[in-house]
Amino acid sequence: MYTNTTQYLRALASDLVHGCRRTAADGTVIYTPDGTASYDGLWLRDFSYMVEYAGFAIPDQDIVNCIRYAVRHRRADGWMPDRVTTDGLAVYAAGIAAAPVGEANLDNTPFLIFTVDSLSRRMDPEAFLPLFTEWEADLEQGLFLLPIDENGLVYNDVQKPHSPYGFTDTIGKTGTLYMESLLYWRACRMMEHMCKTYGVGNPDRFAEAAESVERSLSLLFDPAAGAFYAATKDCHQYDIWGMAYMLYIGFPCSADEKQAVLSFLEKNYDACVYRGQVRHLLKGQYWERLLIDVEPETYQNGAYWATASGWMIWCLAQQNPALAVRALEDVVSCFKTDGSFECINEGYEKLPLFVVSATNVCGGFERTISDFPEFGAGKID
Repeated sequence: MYTNTTQYLRALASDLVHGCRRTAADGTVIYTPDGTASYDGLWLRDFSYMVEYAGFAIPDQDIVNCIRYAVRHRRADGWMPDRVTTDGLAVYAAGIAAAPVGEANLDNTPFLIFTVDSLSRRMDPEAFLPLFTEWEADLEQGLFLLPIDENGLVYNDVQKPHSPYGFTDTIGKTGTLYMESLLYWRACRMMEHMCKTYGVGNPDRFAEAAESVERSLSLLFDPAAGAFYAATKDCHQYDIWGMAYMLYIGFPCSADEKQAVLSFLEKNYDACVYRGQVRHLLKGQYWERLLIDVEPETYQNGAYWATASGWMIWCLAQQNPALAVRALEDVVSCFKTDGSFECINEGYEKLPLFVVSATNVCGGFERTISDFPEFGAGKID
């Protein structure tokens, strides 16, 4: 089942991953977000997605070296970088170093932890132990620098906002944040697990933080719509990516919330998906606050991204398998006919050879056919 599709997506992901390799000034082989050198640096979240969803294309030692490259470029207070360029410049917020878009990104450390966790799942435990011992204190420090509200959720100040999740790093989401709290929760649970497994650090601290998120995330849920808000203040709007990601990573929301979100994504499919790729908000909606100007229907303010397609396909496979097949067919067709762009819209394409578009579809698709063997009866081949 799905042999041709699997082979195609794996080959595409491998080609793009190999094409984005660059050698930094200190000799470290890093992986950039695209194969055109438009983003000439190691972005922590893009690399994390590559490792998680297409790790078969990246050697263990390269992952170790990239983690070390990031950790040794952390800020003096312990905040991890947004990215590190090939010449060794560490940048902590979105935008150019001389003109940052908000304060330092809120997802830098969580994504670095995701990469470390992915590495732990593929290395021999005895070989991984000294590495986790080397990194644990720095990861813990970076994670607990994040601004947290009284309910244990990630908070962004209205007057002096951080750039939030990197794929919305131009967006002025403020107040209590949804996607960013999910990333924080997942990082806490991963750190808890690794600390317990390897006898390093204090797992209870991470467990307590994760439990606070689990108790409080429903504060962002709108039961009337069956959807979660992106933020409580600026950008109090339904977060399509966040909802698909929440279910994909197994966040323990209630059964009623899970079913409400699945139904919302199915019902609003045509309002958030185009050629198998996914908007951040429903069609016709644009972010209420921006950190820099982004024209409607472009980039993070209305364009469609394959970054979230794998999550969406996985969600739809358990709610409406035919719709999941349609999304998969459409995104694969788009890749084959036009290429793997950062984002698209009608008459609009941004940045070809974008690695995460391919890796995330590949990983999400492979998980879907693993978790739901009857998915689509293999008919897209």
